[in-house]
Amino acid sequence: KGQKVGIRGPYGNGYPVDSFVGKEVLIVGGGVGLAPIRSLFLTLVDRIEDFKSVVCRFGARTPEDLIYKESLFGEWQNIKGVDMKLTVDSASDGWSGNVGVVTTIVKDNDVDIKNSVVVICGPPIMMKFATQQVLGFGFRPEDIYLSMEKNMSCGIGKCGHCMLGKYYVCKDGPVFTYEQVRKYPNIWE
Repeated sequence: KGQKVGIRGPYGNGYPVDSFVGKEVLIVGGGVGLAPIRSLFLTLVDRIEDFKSVVCRFGARTPEDLIYKESLFGEWQNIKGVDMKLTVDSASDGWSGNVGVVTTIVKDNDVDIKNSVVVICGPPIMMKFATQQVLGFGFRPEDIYLSMEKNMSCGIGKCGHCMLGKYYVCKDGPVFTYEQVRKYPNIWE
């Protein structure tokens, strides 16, 4: 009692949700990448009438590795204006859903590419292939938002551990458009 506690943050940026208004939003998430995009998803759902649609494609290694199971298999499946599909890399007994990496359930006709944005968050290898896939569909680099929670250590831009080109992920990110970071060689490390 009576002791002081120091609190710092939050630092960095978030998703520019207001710039998504009137568009379709495609969210591609993998593994624990669902955790950082959960708040975005809930914000989009709270404002669902502001968006043409919200299309979610989530994956995990196994059914046991899916986080937010109760919501994923329950309430989130029945939200008007939300198209939710799930997949796992490897199925276990009792799994009746799709088996394959998350990019197997992302299709070029999921959204109107000219009036959409994409949000991608997950393991770097998944983000790499999902980004390549949506670029192949015709998405512009400035319409692809990447959540780069990359190796952050100090969280205040002092250690440089999270440097991505000229950016500190902890201060300047973690959300970047692909356009901002595509020229840097260590983007997927």
